[in-house]
Amino acid sequence: MDGSALREVALRTIIEPFRIKTVEPIRMTTPGDRDRILRSARFNPFRIHGSDVLIDLLTDSGGAAMSSEQWAGIMRGDESYAGSESFWRLRDTVKKLTGFENVLPTHQGRASERILFELVGGPGRVVPSNAHFDTTRANIEHSGAEALDLGIAESADPRRRHPFKGNMDVAALEALIARVGADRVPVVMMTVTNNTSGGQPVSLENLREVRRVCDRHSLPLILDACRFAENAWFIKIREPGQRERTVRQIALDMFDLADGVTISAKKDGLVNIGGLLLIRDPALFERACNLLILTEGYVTYGGLAGRDLEAMAQGFEEVVEDDYLSYRIRSVEYLGEKLLAAGIQIIEPPGGHAIYIDAAHFAPHLPREEFPGQAVVCGLYRVGGIRSCEIGGVMAGPGRTPPMELVRLAIPRRVYTQSHIDYVAEACAELFAVRKELRGLRIVRAPEVLRHFTAEFEEV
Repeated sequence: MDGSALREVALRTIIEPFRIKTVEPIRMTTPGDRDRILRSARFNPFRIHGSDVLIDLLTDSGGAAMSSEQWAGIMRGDESYAGSESFWRLRDTVKKLTGFENVLPTHQGRASERILFELVGGPGRVVPSNAHFDTTRANIEHSGAEALDLGIAESADPRRRHPFKGNMDVAALEALIARVGADRVPVVMMTVTNNTSGGQPVSLENLREVRRVCDRHSLPLILDACRFAENAWFIKIREPGQRERTVRQIALDMFDLADGVTISAKKDGLVNIGGLLLIRDPALFERACNLLILTEGYVTYGGLAGRDLEAMAQGFEEVVEDDYLSYRIRSVEYLGEKLLAAGIQIIEPPGGHAIYIDAAHFAPHLPREEFPGQAVVCGLYRVGGIRSCEIGGVMAGPGRTPPMELVRLAIPRRVYTQSHIDYVAEACAELFAVRKELRGLRIVRAPEVLRHFTAEFEEV
């Protein structure tokens, strides 16, 4: 056997590019336990104690397993109130990665969003995006502005295998600006990858087209770049002419197109807490600094400990490594393939950080007003102790009809092995076999904003 044959064998299975050094026990529960727990939580997975969850796919935010180098950074953390050496390391890392000079740390992504939209939002203003996620939309609307989604038509078709279903409809953006006037559009946002549309990537070509529209109308372009590295990897493997380039080069091209960036480092920063706000305009950056000092902390710590800044800096180094990203994207794809083989419709092709089950296909006997996505979420917990998240009518809120009823299986980074993912696929298939037994839900109590976090339900 020659060397080329050996390389071919090695490529058949993409293994986790790490060894496990520390383990955390999982408390095993019975279906009876889980039914009691679910009822006590009023059929809302956010209200379930973490110790009562076998496989936690509620979110990929903040649940990553940190590397040995990140834990070493925790010990190096400089806790100086101002001018922490850990901040300067983070600032230099982010500058090299993104090209931005002006870097503000925050405690997480929604803090960056709140600061940004307190400064640029306001009544009468309209913020278009390929698709806003929940906290972004809520922060825009809290300012009094309107958040609009302008995704391409293919993004609403679960079976359509478009390589970049996260793209923005550029013609729709032009039409919106013509209709409302550029003076009412403070910024244009692009979410990469596009969480709401199934973790789908945005092409570099589409970003450049949106940038050209922004330039014609003198509008700033803001990236919601929580999963920038995953998006850059999809560009590398799917977009013509990009395969020979590094993820760092592609990511820098993405950031070069932007006037500002919000990042939750709890995703592609590979940390449990932390965020960033990057702004090119010096005047706007100064205003953001003043607001950050008022609400988060001094500009060199932004509500974080120095050890958190160290872990973020190291995480941003590790997340752009090819071995990690190849494993990460393949792990998600593997689960998607298992579900499709079981007859379960998902958003195709599989996205970067999660698999999205088409709940309307999964439970066609449940009308939208009975929240089929939430019903599937509850069923998965009962069957397998798997915690997942509804992306549909509950999350959209009253008065909104989302294009799809989805259940998101968000996979935390470097946490679960292939056997865990096999278990998830088996539990989904088991529930699918008895899907007609799923009961709908009605809301009995909910807040006015972001109701999916704390709403209480009862079965119909």
